[in-house]
Amino acid sequence: MPQGYTVKSHNQPVKRYCQALDLKDSKELIDEYKFWHAPENRWPEIPEGIKAVGILDMELYLLGNRLFMIVETPLDFEWEKAFSELANLPRQAEWEEFMAKFQVAEAGQSSAGKWRLMERIFSL
Repeated sequence: MPQGYTVKSHNQPVKRYCQALDLKDSKELIDEYKFWHAPENRWPEIPEGIKAVGILDMELYLLGNRLFMIVETPLDFEWEKAFSELANLPRQAEWEEFMAKFQVAEAGQSSAGKWRLMERIFSL
């Protein structure tokens, strides 16, 4: 997108986490994955749960079958604690199981087990 993306302002200092995950290399599955992440199709409990554990913003980007996720949180956010709580929220396990058919990941894994934190190697 040559025009870029607007960055949200959180009126507080934030931490940023970047993660990657591969989807199965199938145009049909990738199109369906995109369908389920569109605002009008996603399960309302999923973004509600993400916010409930303290995540301020989450974005997904796609290149081919590679997903890139940016997560912004308050400075005092505890990753392991939050994702442990998230895994136990209503419909979260069901969502993860449903999403597994699109993802290159072992069956039964939570979001924290599927997504891999990336190492930042450059900052301007």
